[in-house]
Amino acid sequence: MNDGEIPIEGGGTAPAEESTTEGVVLNPHAQVCLQQLLRVWLGFERDLSKVPLLRRIDLGTYTVEDHQIFLRNIRQQVIEGSRWITRTASSFDRDHSEIRSTIISHAVDEHRDYEMLEKDYVASGGQLEDILNMERNIGSEALHGFLMHRSSRPNPIDLLGAMWIIEGLGEKMANSWAERIQELTGLSGDSTRFMTYHGENDSDHMQRFYATLDSVCINEKAIESIVKTSKVVARLYRLQLEEIEYDIQ
Repeated sequence: MNDGEIPIEGGGTAPAEESTTEGVVLNPHAQVCLQQLLRVWLGFERDLSKVPLLRRIDLGTYTVEDHQIFLRNIRQQVIEGSRWITRTASSFDRDHSEIRSTIISHAVDEHRDYEMLEKDYVASGGQLEDILNMERNIGSEALHGFLMHRSSRPNPIDLLGAMWIIEGLGEKMANSWAERIQELTGLSGDSTRFMTYHGENDSDHMQRFYATLDSVCINEKAIESIVKTSKVVARLYRLQLEEIEYDIQ
């Protein structure tokens, strides 16, 4: 085994930088699920590199205006995040009380993240009322609708797939984006606090994810539902970034 890989029981390896369970021992079904989720993530990461606004970060053409546009467009999704997470918690029955408590704790951690994002917008030169008045773009509408629908179903364990994608962005990409954006735009760290915060804290959230995955992913049906939801959320999150609204509303 190479230094850059970690073993996944049941066959194969995965890049260490992509994911590590850090001491959480997964049951066989959860291991298979994680392998499939890693494949979904790699495809998602590849697809994001083709999104025009994010492509500018790679090309070195990302501007202060681009950053303001990005922040305006993701704020609504960030606001709605705590809503679908809380709805998810309320949809678990008493037999899943431990999972419900974990999800509630996660919602508490993130329910005011949008305020950090608003401060980033103002620090980058934007007017507060502009980001406050921004409505969800087409992709955000689709993503929010899907997540609220799935979170309203009984015991929605499949939303671990959504957490894999959304929290994965923070754990794997947010810090590098923040550093690159500051380098390209000359903006200070006060303009990328939202990204930096998630880059530093989402690894802890992922440890909760692994523990929860081990407890609920106990059969093939669970694997299929979690992986399918991860694929849908990956596509809708990409759509959110493709359907950027450039004009101030």
